[in-house]
Amino acid sequence: MKFTTTLRVTGAALIGFALASPAFSQNCSLCYTQASSSGSRMIEALRSGILVLIVPPTLMWLVIAAIAYAKRNQFKQSQSAPSASAYDW
Repeated sequence: MKFTTTLRVTGAALIGFALASPAFSQNCSLCYTQASSSGSRMIEALRSGILVLIVPPTLMWLVIAAIAYAKRNQFKQSQSAPSASAYDW
């Protein structure tokens, strides 16, 4: 019962943040006017710049997540150390 209430509150908060008007007003008016008045070469350069700034960090996080997922059940354990049951509290 508590989980569903938490899920509903979290969902309502996410919807509220997504639909807030400041979320859609993050465009710089100077950037917009400069981009709209420039030629097609400048627009293509701007698109390429956006991809250069977005794609590498996204790929790095995907690689880090894949490594963390693959290594999630591995633990370092010395051969001479006592078994893990000796450390159970």
